[in-house]
Amino acid sequence: MNIEVLIAFIIYFALVLGVGFYFYKRSSSMEDYILGGRSMNPYVTALSAQASDMSSWLLMGLPGAVLLFGLGEAWIGIGLALGSYLSWLLVAKKLRKHSVVAGNALTVPEFFSNRFKDEKGYLRFICAVIILFFFVIYVASGFKGCGVTLQTIFPEASFELAMGVGAVIIIAYTFLGGYKAVCWTDFFQGLLMLVAVVVVPLAAVGSLGGWSNLEAGWDAVGVSHFTDLFWDNGVQMGFIAILSLMAWAFGYFGMPHIVVRYMSIRDPEEVKVSRRVSLVWIVIALSAAILVGMVGRVYVGEAGIAVDGFNSEHIFIQMAGDLFAPIIAGLLFAAVMAAIMSTADSQLLVASSSIVNDVLGKHGRFKGQTSKLMWASRLVVVAVAVLALILALYGGSNIMGLVSYAWAGFGAAFGPLMVLSLYWKRMNIQGAIAAMLVGFLTVILWNTFLGSTGIYELLPGFIFSLIAGIVVSLATKAPPEEIVETFEKAESLVKES
Repeated sequence: MNIEVLIAFIIYFALVLGVGFYFYKRSSSMEDYILGGRSMNPYVTALSAQASDMSSWLLMGLPGAVLLFGLGEAWIGIGLALGSYLSWLLVAKKLRKHSVVAGNALTVPEFFSNRFKDEKGYLRFICAVIILFFFVIYVASGFKGCGVTLQTIFPEASFELAMGVGAVIIIAYTFLGGYKAVCWTDFFQGLLMLVAVVVVPLAAVGSLGGWSNLEAGWDAVGVSHFTDLFWDNGVQMGFIAILSLMAWAFGYFGMPHIVVRYMSIRDPEEVKVSRRVSLVWIVIALSAAILVGMVGRVYVGEAGIAVDGFNSEHIFIQMAGDLFAPIIAGLLFAAVMAAIMSTADSQLLVASSSIVNDVLGKHGRFKGQTSKLMWASRLVVVAVAVLALILALYGGSNIMGLVSYAWAGFGAAFGPLMVLSLYWKRMNIQGAIAAMLVGFLTVILWNTFLGSTGIYELLPGFIFSLIAGIVVSLATKAPPEEIVETFEKAESLVKES
């Protein structure tokens, strides 16, 4: 075990735990714990949103896919960059305004429930079930990434121990500090991720002798048209294949742990700043991650590593460990952990919030009991994490597969509903329920029975959910005047700014 690498990790983990402890004493209400008191500045909002978005997929999943199949996999990155920008442009400011007018909603389920005056709690319950289902899968991908990363760096440790250590650290600072701890740790982790994903491929290019040698290496990789954006795994891509990869863009409109950032920004007028910062971050980060995969394909060949026997998702860790001094490599490895932790912590907090604030907090002896609700939220964080840990140990899927499935689920179940809720005053509760259920079920059924079509389940899920929301709303009674008036009040505030 390299002591310098271990020291870098200990310092990193101590810092994130310190942030959690700092905010433990500064979270005195549910609004503080689950939304930061709507006090986050635009830079923290932007970087925490992007860091919580990318997860281990940025430094492991995407580079690994590009290394194996070529530049055609970059269409996922293009779709994500486009989707992120459009979400900031079309959803962020409106949601910040509408969520306040809709009874000061603190979570996405609470916003939907208040928006449609769901007195019986149907929307809150369905949202909670969907969030719990897909976040267990999503968090499992993060824990699996923790295990892979730590075991690769510290081969003496078992996979189970490595995954358990990562999970305990994530649980600890989320448990302690809530939303502010999550956002501030994500802010610094976003900066670390950006530096690492840029530095590593550039160092690899230098070690391979420059760009001209890299081009010669690509010609010899054995995959036809490896550097062609319109070819994937040696096969020319058709319109459907490209559209399917680009469909990742739709996920942003319904991702609870991302859109909740829009609700927490201190001033809706600062959304423009956050949007610009986010765009710069995501374009640089995704471009560099794609470069990691492209350079990595040549690098493994030059290093004498057989591609067939190499786990492509390890390429960033492999190059960082080979090319940098141990103490620097330790910081770069910490960036992988940062990518994992910045997503898992946000997801744990949102899952906890949806159960405690939106279900327990509305009924029975918990109602209005802030202290009890905050401790219940912390306990749910632990419970969800344990479920995710079990799935990560025994689920068997790779990181990319888990992320892809959960991303599709949230994008299809909540994305169309979010857009319709913010832009269409004729939308009613029946349409909202239909949109959620159709999107949720389409993703599950498509993935189970039609996965061989090559069409990413998010695309049909989003389309069918959107159609269901519109058709059912038009086929049923118009929403009560009270709901329309609340919508128009929020819209007037949006237009005034």
